[in-house]
Amino acid sequence: MDFDMGPRAAALRAELRELVRQHIPEHFLGAFTDDPADLETAQRFCRTLADRRLLCSAWPPEFGGGGASVWEQTVVREEMWAHHEPRGAQYMGVNWVGPIIMRHGTPEQQRRHLPPIAAGEVIWCQGFSEPEAGSDLASLRTTARRAEDGSDGWLVNGQKIWTSYATMAQWCFLLARTSRVGDGATQKKQQGLTIFLVPMDDPAITVRPLDTMLGPHHLNEVFFDDLRVTDADVLGAVDTGWAIVADVMAFERVGIARYARCERLLAAAPGVLGDRWDDLSAELRARWVRMLTHCRRARLLAYRVVEAQSSGRITPADAAAYRIAVTTLDQDSAEVLMDIAAEVRHGDSRARWFLGEVEDHWRYAQAATVSSGSIEMQRILLSRAMLGGAEK
Repeated sequence: MDFDMGPRAAALRAELRELVRQHIPEHFLGAFTDDPADLETAQRFCRTLADRRLLCSAWPPEFGGGGASVWEQTVVREEMWAHHEPRGAQYMGVNWVGPIIMRHGTPEQQRRHLPPIAAGEVIWCQGFSEPEAGSDLASLRTTARRAEDGSDGWLVNGQKIWTSYATMAQWCFLLARTSRVGDGATQKKQQGLTIFLVPMDDPAITVRPLDTMLGPHHLNEVFFDDLRVTDADVLGAVDTGWAIVADVMAFERVGIARYARCERLLAAAPGVLGDRWDDLSAELRARWVRMLTHCRRARLLAYRVVEAQSSGRITPADAAAYRIAVTTLDQDSAEVLMDIAAEVRHGDSRARWFLGEVEDHWRYAQAATVSSGSIEMQRILLSRAMLGGAEK
């Protein structure tokens, strides 16, 4: 398959690779490590991209973007993910927080939040999942109740979990229940939910990190104890947050080019092994070829979804199909790469880079089919769409 996007995209890809070479250390494994210098490296790199209008390249210029095409933005996604996401947590604001605020925010919210995202100056976290409301997100129990003092204030109480980047984020994209099921027009659990944009430095918010093999910053508990917010912090209309959640999921699930990192590591394997590549078993080399084929398949799915998204035709089934393909690719390729890594001789810098990348990729891949909606939920979404189409 020919994935050539033309000379402008090729030039952009070359520019991004050169920027990574200049500004990112060779053995960089992302911003989420025990070393604060890694986060600072990512933040500095984001500012470099922002200065060139590359951090939010496809955003409109009035919001700090470069006005580029969705395909140029796709190149940015691919190169960033292939090189271990040197934007750090900024990808969240770039890929979906910003676009969602463009779509649903008030002019004041857009003026307040979009320029700092485009400048690489702010980190967001997502307050969605709860201990008993992960894949079944609409069952969440965090509440926002009107203050009794007659103001336009709300009091938020509850707990979120798995909240990535909560220890470093300045803002939270928070989903809370504002009307109980059974009250008035709220008859389904997907109704009566509202999005709030809240600052993480409020003393009513407590963050507790969770230790995992993914490393620091990926998973946290967040507690809200009479957090006071106002109507100005509401994104969209009160009680209509579920429609915004659907938009978030479509942007979030398509925004990470996971196939790019898989393909880069798979393509690097023969060069790292050198003469020992020919000594690998035929079965392992066949699995390696199959994974490269699956990378092409995932890329093709991604491009189809990007095209649909750019023309406003994306459906939950489109995003679900892509998500299934890339998360299973993450895990399957990780197993193949670990088997190949076992044959690498520890020696030169290139070998150390490869071994570090493969181990990190394997650890991250273990959570791939759970994060951002479990693979079971993606399959349910896809099957419902297919069966619905068959019925018609």
